[in-house]
Parts: sequence; structure tokens; C-alpha cells
Amino acid sequence: MPVDFEAIYSSRIKKLVEYLNEKNVSIAVFHDSEGNRDPNLRYLCGQPSDAVLFVCASGKTILSPWDENLARQKAHASEMVPFTQFKRDYIECVKSIASKIAPSEKNLELPPSTSHIEYGKFRDALDSWKIECREDSVHEYVCQLRAQKDEYEIECTKKACSITSSMTDKIEGFLRDGKFRTESDVALFIERELREQKCERTSFDTLAAGPSRSFGIHAFPGYTSGTWGTRGLSILDYGVCYEGYASDCTITVARGPLSDEQELILSLVQKAADKCIDFYRAGSPIHLAVKCADDVFAEYGKTMPHGLGHGTGLAIHENPFVSSRAKEDEVFKVGNIVTLEPGLYDPEWGGCRLENDVLITETGNLVLTNSRIIRL
Repeated sequence: MPVDFEAIYSSRIKKLVEYLNEKNVSIAVFHDSEGNRDPNLRYLCGQPSDAVLFVCASGKTILSPWDENLARQKAHASEMVPFTQFKRDYIECVKSIASKIAPSEKNLELPPSTSHIEYGKFRDALDSWKIECREDSVHEYVCQLRAQKDEYEIECTKKACSITSSMTDKIEGFLRDGKFRTESDVALFIERELREQKCERTSFDTLAAGPSRSFGIHAFPGYTSGTWGTRGLSILDYGVCYEGYASDCTITVARGPLSDEQELILSLVQKAADKCIDFYRAGSPIHLAVKCADDVFAEYGKTMPHGLGHGTGLAIHENPFVSSRAKEDEVFKVGNIVTLEPGLYDPEWGGCRLENDVLITETGNLVLTNSRIIRL
């Protein structure tokens, strides 16, 4: 299906420009670099990384990319000025381009990730400008826009999830055939398979934890040469990135015979997943989904040590966050793609997490992945 990228990015910029004028911001600066990755830049112009983007209240956009060749293929902006023209100096780039734009109201907003030292240098370099750098920022507004996916984003995520689900099926088959015996076996299979499926990368470092390490919420290190899928509880937390958009799933492999405590862990996690999915619908308060999971575990004196879920997209963790920190008036919205990932962990018996990606629709929800507890 052909994609009108020009229309996609123009629509996003139009919303941002309206917000800039509402907040009296002349120029908003978005900066992605090795030390400070910002998915907002890719969301607004299509450039994957390593660039500075200027969005003006007039509607003009100027992109200063490090890789000019990549930008000519991927990026959408009114004007392009190579970053090398400024000797790859971020402050010099902003000073030069802002001075060139020279709006009547010199109000410029920097990313909230800007350090105090860097902010001082910007104030010195642009002493006639009002320089903003705040928490309730233009950049946070873009993060809120990203929380509700458009049609293109949904299709990219569905593709990432479809590839992930296919790999989950293959992983189960290889386990049953005895072809996977170690954490490295499964982690390296994922790395190779996703490349063959035209994905960009894993959406985060794969976490493959055998029975001796599955008690960890996020296993450290991510995977080793240790056994995986052997007697007890093993966890695999992984995802792929397709055209920038992430999948995120977790399966638990339970190989018997199991103890009563391990069986309880498995049954409670499955029960929480089955009950909480009903709260994943537009207009439903997020905190009620969290309370549902907490109640399932509390009945047996157990506590889940992490949030119930989070949004996914160009970043692996995006709004909305399904956790006890959610405000009472925060609700699921149409277009949210969020994980549902109840889990329990015990240093003696191991851990279980069951994670799927869920699209919030107008009529309810659509589970995009096929993660499950695999019993062997």
C-alpha cells in the first residue's frame, strides 16, 4: 500500500504549529544525537537519528542532519542545512539557524533534556532571545501526540507484532524439538530472524532468563550461555522494530514437574492477564486496570513489583503508562498501543511474566501479539 509521507508529516507539523502559536513559542528545537536520543525528531520529519530540527510558528521546518545522504532519502522538511556546516556544533547550529529565521518574537524552546551547563551556553550565544527549557514543554506535547497512533503507525506496529508472533511460534517449536537449550540460542535466533524479516533491530536488548535467573524483573545480563527452557520457569522478553515502531512481548516457558508455588505463580499471572484486558478500552480509567491486577495478586499475599504496562511506538516506553502513578482522570484512548504485562518473581521458584501488545479501538481492544505461557 503506497504511503503519503508528505501528508503524514505535514499533518503532525500542523498540530505542533498550532500549539506553538498558542504558547507564543517562535521556534521549537528538537535534537537527536548519540548521547541524547529523541524519537520526537523522527516522528516530526522522518529522519531516523542524528539531526537538529527547527519547527517555526510560521509553519516552516529546517532540518540540520549529520548524514545528508540519509536525510535526502528519509526526511521531510521545508529546508535542509547540513550539520557539518556548523562543524557538528549543536549550539553553533542553533545560533546560526535561529538568527537566520529571525522572527519578530524571539522566543525559542529547547528540549527539556538540555543540561544546566548547556542551557547557560545557549543563553550566552543567543543573548537577545528568550530561551525556554521546561518540563511542561512543547516536546511533552509531541509525546502526547505520539500516544495516539495514526493509521500508518498502527500498520507499522501490527507488522512488528506479526513478525514477533511468528517468531514466538518458531521458538516454541524449536523448544519442543530440543533445538534450543540455552539463553544464547534463543537470543541469537531472534537477532538473525528479525533481520531476515526486514526489521531495523530489536526494540530493546533481548532478555532471556533461564530457571536460575528468571526471578529478575529484567535479567542482568540480558542473556548468557546458561540453560533456558529447562525444568522450572524461564522468561523471554523481546521485541522487534519495524520502520521505527516497536513490539514488546514476554513469554514464560514452564517445564515440569513444577512445585505448587510455581503453579500458583503461573495461575495468578494468567488470571491477572485475563481479567485486566477488560479494562483496556477507550474511556476506561487506567488506574482501574492496575487495581485489578493488584487485587488478583493481593488475595494470595503477593505484589507485582512493576507497572502493568506502557505505551509503545518509536520508543519502547511511551505514554500512556499503566501503573499506580497514573492519575485518576487518565483514561485509555483510541489509538493507544499499550502492553499488558502482569508478572510475579520469586528468588527460589523463579519468575513468570506474560506480556502482549494491545491496540485500543473504538469498540474495545485488539491484542496484537500471541504471547502465552508455554508448558513443556
